[in-house]
Amino acid sequence: MNNDYNNPAFKKLLQKLQEESWQLELLISGFAIFGLFTAYEPLSVSAQEAKNAEQIYKFIISIVALISCAILIFNLLLHVLLRGLWIGALGLRYVSGDIDYEELNYSQKFTKYLKKKVGSFDKYIATLENYCSIIFAISFLLIFYVLALTFTIITIASIANYIISNDDLPSWVSNGIGIPLVLFVVFGAIITFFDFMTQGLLKKKNWISKIYFPVYWVFSFITLSFLYRPIIYNFLDNKFGKRLSFLLTPLFILLFIATSFRYNKSNYFSDNLYSSSYLLKNNNYEDLIDSKIEDIDKVMIQSKVIKDPFVKVFVTHNDNIEDRIFYYNPGLKPKEDIRGVTSEIKFGKNWINTLNLDSLRQEYVKTFNDIYFVVIDSLKYDTDFIVAKTKKGTLGFETYVGISSLNEGKHLLDLRRYRVEKKDTTILRIARIPFWYYKN
Repeated sequence: MNNDYNNPAFKKLLQKLQEESWQLELLISGFAIFGLFTAYEPLSVSAQEAKNAEQIYKFIISIVALISCAILIFNLLLHVLLRGLWIGALGLRYVSGDIDYEELNYSQKFTKYLKKKVGSFDKYIATLENYCSIIFAISFLLIFYVLALTFTIITIASIANYIISNDDLPSWVSNGIGIPLVLFVVFGAIITFFDFMTQGLLKKKNWISKIYFPVYWVFSFITLSFLYRPIIYNFLDNKFGKRLSFLLTPLFILLFIATSFRYNKSNYFSDNLYSSSYLLKNNNYEDLIDSKIEDIDKVMIQSKVIKDPFVKVFVTHNDNIEDRIFYYNPGLKPKEDIRGVTSEIKFGKNWINTLNLDSLRQEYVKTFNDIYFVVIDSLKYDTDFIVAKTKKGTLGFETYVGISSLNEGKHLLDLRRYRVEKKDTTILRIARIPFWYYKN
């Protein structure tokens, strides 16, 4: 096949393909909607698990995928609905032809109004066809918009983390280069977004366009717009595409606002409360946690009602705990922090001193035990936390506390830790979990 876009045969082929594209649109939409609905729940679970485990990279990827999935589901369902209406209109035209306003026998006022506002039935079919084609095309373009926003935020965060907050760089580099870079990206993002919303206003004036061009060039790489730029400009040179672009932007904003609404059952209690002496949440109890989403709220015990002579206490691990351990025991802080996304591919020899690593791990756990402790009903208990994982692989610290001496009834379990502020040591409560103890 000759793909020379100037070849008349190729243009004829494109004309034929675009006339028959509705069949491919429906086929792709059908398979895509099925796949997207199948993927939506696993993505929600992944995002929630990443949030609970404070895995920022996995959380960002899951949220971007979830937002993209929601956008595609909405757009493709709208496309299928309108395309179905279009097919129905074609079938009706085959049976009934165009609208015969004389046959309706309405008054002259209504006949004149309907001819002006409704017009020809063929015009209605053509309008539906335009809407269907543009909505299908813009559905995938919107995913790139989401990625553009994500990459812009990641760029700002990366500069702040790896340049401004990097202690290994001299201050003149971290501040003298990092801060101007962040300001350039922030203001560049605002200017680029303004140009996008005004559909190229900054590109129309000669003197403004010369100033804006370097920003436009840099953000074409940050937002990956060089991949989908032809589609954008094809929209903007068409009045129908412009109107639809203006319509979709506020529509998605309204949908976002609509999904934020919640029904409050009380003036004093909501779903975002933590367990306390008068409140409890299911994600503090192992037997009540959702089997699909291991939503552990920092600390977990085995059940609300305990019949065993012990309480199993599980504390989820996160970056804050590790940073705190490094603060209390600086000798554990490695020269190179390998937390975050890393590759398992290693180049060259990387021999690990197993004995040394084992001793460091023991020191790590000992430091955790020096910082954190368990209190039941204001009485501190001796604990020996060890590193463990749940059935779903959540990393944390686990210990067992004997409670056979407790009276039957309600009790309060606190996880507390020491905090050093200005050389003064205070005690901070991390979580409070109510439970009921009844002997067998």
